[in-house]
Amino acid sequence: MTEAVLEFDLDEALKRLRLPRIRACWKEWADRAAREEMPFGDFLRSLISDEVAAREETKLRRLLRQANFPFHKTSEEFDFRLQPQIRRQVFQSYLEDSFVREGRSLVLIGQPGLGKTHLAVAVGLRVVHRFSTVRFVVVQELVNRYLTSETQKQRARILKPYKRCDLLILDEFGYLPHEPELAHLLYEIISERYERLATVITSNKSLKEWGRVLGDTALASALIDRLMHHGDVYYLKGKSYRLRDKTVNVGDEA
Repeated sequence: MTEAVLEFDLDEALKRLRLPRIRACWKEWADRAAREEMPFGDFLRSLISDEVAAREETKLRRLLRQANFPFHKTSEEFDFRLQPQIRRQVFQSYLEDSFVREGRSLVLIGQPGLGKTHLAVAVGLRVVHRFSTVRFVVVQELVNRYLTSETQKQRARILKPYKRCDLLILDEFGYLPHEPELAHLLYEIISERYERLATVITSNKSLKEWGRVLGDTALASALIDRLMHHGDVYYLKGKSYRLRDKTVNVGDEA
């Protein structure tokens, strides 16, 4: 059997085995191994390491795409001095494996521009980099998609990833008037995740206002009860980050 046939057979075998990185780089590694008189074990280890690294990179890109973050910001980029309500050391607990593993919850409440979404995304990014599933969604967008679905089967398909992901981030709850179905929609999602999967919610409404926002005090109480059983709430205060370096020009008086 000729070298060309052997080479073709190896390429085809690697393709069938779904080893794209090894298929792409084995010749380069073989040449290097020959030049450096690399032991076979080291050569094999290098090939496999390349394949594992490539697969992890592909998986990470897929998880980031599925998460649908509006931006990528970490906790290191957040200025905790502007939010003394949350100490950096305390916030670190939400970046640990236990936050997701124990199905805990975190609610961040405050006016726009205080960093709620930044912190939520920071938690989400840490979870993704542990190769777990995250879904980020603005509450109003989720409600709109749900209500415009024509069948119950379509609605169930929309909610499925939000019920099953390792971490769900519900952003901007309470910013806009919501449809009456919102209370039942959120309760269905949170109840499904309760004590099993982690949840982060950002809102500009205090917990006391949730009943009015949802139009159902009983469901709001049940929702808060489940979130707070294994969760924490923080009220962020202060001036908007977006405006802290801005000055308002009112012009000269006539």
